[in-house]
Amino acid sequence: MSDKPSDRIALPPIPAKRYFTIGEVSELCAVKPHVLRYWEQEFTQLKPVKRRGNRRYYQHHEVLLIRRIRELLYEQGFTINGARNRLDEGRHHSAATTTQMSMEAGAEKAPALSVDIAGLRNELVDVQHLLAQLREIAKHG
Repeated sequence: MSDKPSDRIALPPIPAKRYFTIGEVSELCAVKPHVLRYWEQEFTQLKPVKRRGNRRYYQHHEVLLIRRIRELLYEQGFTINGARNRLDEGRHHSAATTTQMSMEAGAEKAPALSVDIAGLRNELVDVQHLLAQLREIAKHG
């Protein structure tokens, strides 16, 4: 593939819903399902919820992450290791920036924390679902 933006595949918009099946994510990201399963092994940040029958359900942030991985690998030409390192750099950079901004705020005012309330709520709901599943397993196990 070429690096020209005009050669990039236009991906469809991500619908406003909580969970996406592997087939839906495959279409939204133009990546085959077996590639998504492989990327789960290679990128620790990618952890879809697994439910009945070991079916995968991806959340919005994971679809965005898959699109980023796809861009790094297919459009920018990174290797798996290079893409993994680039994703880690981004995560460390944003954490360092937040820390630096907090330190610069000093005693003048409390540091502004960027909290994704909706993301936290989704995570808590996922934990709640997992706990319910564990209770069911324990009850019938």
